[in-house]
Amino acid sequence: MKKTSWAAIALVSVAVSWGAAFVLMKDAIADQPFYDFLATRFLIAGLLMLAFRPKALRSFDKTTVKHGIFLGAILAGGYFTQTIGLELSTAAITGFITGLYVVLVPIFSWVLYKVKVGKRLVWGVILATIALGLISINGLAIGLGETWVILCAALFAAHIVGLSKLSPGKDVYALTVLQLLTVAGFSGVGALITDGYQAPADSFGWFAVLFTAVFATAIAFLVQTWAQSIMDASRVAILLTGEVAWTAIIAVMVGQEELSLKTIVGGLLMIAAMLVVEWPTKNKDEPPVLLDPLVH
Repeated sequence: MKKTSWAAIALVSVAVSWGAAFVLMKDAIADQPFYDFLATRFLIAGLLMLAFRPKALRSFDKTTVKHGIFLGAILAGGYFTQTIGLELSTAAITGFITGLYVVLVPIFSWVLYKVKVGKRLVWGVILATIALGLISINGLAIGLGETWVILCAALFAAHIVGLSKLSPGKDVYALTVLQLLTVAGFSGVGALITDGYQAPADSFGWFAVLFTAVFATAIAFLVQTWAQSIMDASRVAILLTGEVAWTAIIAVMVGQEELSLKTIVGGLLMIAAMLVVEWPTKNKDEPPVLLDPLVH
């Protein structure tokens, strides 16, 4: 089997692990405060990556540390809002709406840095807007949980745009470790100023923490980095888009939720919007998709 085929299988596995992470977290944060969960998860992930490549410490210069903390703070905000939304909504809806970040990235790039916007983005925005309405609007109002996840998608998009501007010329691995430890630090502070740190309540809680830390964060980053070295970047992005679909599939399979027809249609439209924006094109006038390895 070719390396690219193995890479594709590995990337699908990453997408599945990300989808499973939503489902596991939904139950785990019912028994452990989300600040405490995130602090434990990202501390383990950061230390694991540092143990795997301790030489990354040599790249912790002043600029890298400053940028890592700045990007980590945005990432922490994304995870806080996403997890609050997950508490108030469902895993599938949280996954679908989080996918909105793919459409928001080129919009933010246009607003902040005047990066050219292509026709695909216009169609992506139209599809995403319809999808968001179907998924989020209940009666005449948007649900509170969905509102938090929309904010999460905006913060994730801001993080990716910031990463594209601040990561060139730096050790991406070291920058990622710093971001993970920053998320752990902010989460730890949140835990301490609320009810004090609480460890996972039981074996399931520890399983959820370790699964998300090891597979959905540390190993996922390594797989993305490896895959992007041997595959077209757009193909990598398309395979990872499956995350939102896997979230819904796994949530239904384990009996955590039942999806309404409205949510299913909205979810499919959101996936379509992501694919429209990320699909490779030969048109040189279309701006490239920002594709640094994603931190989950």
